[in-house]
Amino acid sequence: MIWGKERIFLKRLVVALGGNALQEAGAPATAEAQLEVVRKTARYIVDLVEKGYEVILAHGNGPQVGRIVLQNEGAAHITPAMPFDVCGAMSQGMIGYHIQQAVGDELKRRGMGTPVVTLVTQVVVDRNDEAFKKPTKPIGPFYSMDEAKVLEREKGYTMKEDAGRGWRRVVASPKPVEIVELPAVKTLVEAGVMLITVGGGGIPVIKKPDGSLEGTAAVIDKDLASERLAEDIDADALVILTAVERVAINFGKADQKDISHMSVEEAERYIEEGHFAPGSMLPKVKAAVQFARSGKGRKAIISSLEKAIDALEGITGTTITA
Repeated sequence: MIWGKERIFLKRLVVALGGNALQEAGAPATAEAQLEVVRKTARYIVDLVEKGYEVILAHGNGPQVGRIVLQNEGAAHITPAMPFDVCGAMSQGMIGYHIQQAVGDELKRRGMGTPVVTLVTQVVVDRNDEAFKKPTKPIGPFYSMDEAKVLEREKGYTMKEDAGRGWRRVVASPKPVEIVELPAVKTLVEAGVMLITVGGGGIPVIKKPDGSLEGTAAVIDKDLASERLAEDIDADALVILTAVERVAINFGKADQKDISHMSVEEAERYIEEGHFAPGSMLPKVKAAVQFARSGKGRKAIISSLEKAIDALEGITGTTITA
């Protein structure tokens, strides 16, 4: 952060917001309801700023991008549906708008003039990533088997039956390789801007031989994209905020055990033993391990939004270190 000509050191955090920070379970899926939840989230984020942390925000987009796809498909007889990468860009703009408005208002309310900016962010993925051979991430509406076969034939979609509820389109979830707008990210962060970036894991793009970029139908895990961002901007900590206060092994069983600290080796052993659910805690722990291993003194913290400060102070949460 630049104040005049002097750089004042603050503890730099990449904070990855989970779905509970953007949408309340059971609440109507309206823009107004989402903004109300985000306004509550903003208070906890600004608490971090008030404590002297330099915060860079990332977020998911699971339900939101799914609804955008539904809107596109539902209105396809009126106006052409947008491709999935464009829907991801729409969700980045929508969610970022709500976060920057809510956080900006809360900063002003507390007498802080920190500017807040959303950066629509592209993230390069490898066209040869194994994930493209085995798409697993469901998106969009449910279809009958006959409808699914038509979509496979006419649009080239990969369709899979989803737990007896119908057929859905599935796309790949490749690993993030490179953040395209990284130079702009660094410039804005160094200028003291609170940045919202790699929303929804970033818009997945493939780099062609001539260096140009092309969007692709995929979903990048937002925790892994947040980890890539945290490494690239030399963050001191990656803070992954979710619905639970601590990571647990034997989750939901009589012998459930909450964990306050894990070494990288312990976390990898628990992963190997299958303690963490795919699509839930597993990518969070994997991202935490990757960041903790990436540099001396770096740590990752997994906790709830409400307990973020306590987790940073070691009172609660799960801390992963090398």
